[in-house]
Amino acid sequence: MSGRHFSVVICAYTEDRWEDVLAAVESVRHQSRPALETLLVVDHNEALLERLGKEYEDAGEEVRVLANAGPRGLSAGRNTGIAAARGDIVAFLDDDAVAERDWLRWFDEAYDDPRVVAVGGRTVPAWASGRRPVWFPEEFDWVVGCTYRGLPPGRVRVRNVLGGNASFRRGAFDAAGGFATGIGRCGDKRPLGCEETELCIRLGNALPDAVLLIDDRAVIHHKVPVTRERFRYFRTRAYAEGLSKALVARSVGAGKGLETERRYTTRVLPAGVVRGLRDFVLARPGGAGRAGAIVTGVAVAAGGYVRGALASRKGGGFSYGPIGDPS
Repeated sequence: MSGRHFSVVICAYTEDRWEDVLAAVESVRHQSRPALETLLVVDHNEALLERLGKEYEDAGEEVRVLANAGPRGLSAGRNTGIAAARGDIVAFLDDDAVAERDWLRWFDEAYDDPRVVAVGGRTVPAWASGRRPVWFPEEFDWVVGCTYRGLPPGRVRVRNVLGGNASFRRGAFDAAGGFATGIGRCGDKRPLGCEETELCIRLGNALPDAVLLIDDRAVIHHKVPVTRERFRYFRTRAYAEGLSKALVARSVGAGKGLETERRYTTRVLPAGVVRGLRDFVLARPGGAGRAGAIVTGVAVAAGGYVRGALASRKGGGFSYGPIGDPS
């Protein structure tokens, strides 16, 4: 085992996910490659902060419960965790996900290469209903925060990692600043995203020789509640993604901001439509629904992007800066 130390940040915002949060923490505590600490950052919820503080009051430095020191939202919560982290590698795990036993081991192995500044993993959906909805295309698993069809397998170089299953060298934040506020999730409001994409592109600009990887052996299982298995949520999340991409493009330029998306929309998604239509012809369940969902998802995301691009001309949006002491 290397001499690197991992700090794992989990951001929580609602008591409705109490059991999920406990399961996430336990999955970190049982890693084959132990973490130095788990940082539970509570997003402006005093009752949850107090309850988690009591739950882990005997855990000492192994599990620390912190209040989000910035504005409400996932980005500021993560920045609070980064500022408090004592490890030289900071990993992030969603509060409704559990990591497989070797999750940190595979991350750690990738950092043997000194050029590597970030490593992500594979996120597998855990459908609350017990199985994937027949109409739900794997190409759109990002809608529920999971790894989607079209990403290359194995350990590969990427533009950006996915925020709910990712790790960064601590120095990456010194070079590029933290997660942008005003772009990512904020409780139960509109499901924006892309804060990790914007950070990773900014990181690549700050450190041109930096290497970012995804290793699909670093697996977590992400809970998908029934409400997110519905087509209404699918449309809402796709629209929000378009809005988010417009913010990213404004921040880092459309060239880098949409580099990966161009391949996705011109190759991966057309192939998915063809597969769906083929399954329909072969009388396989859900084929027409999957093809239709892909077409709808593209159209709705494009609409969100146009709306976001027009709105961004008015200024405002989000900000980022160096990570400081949360106290």
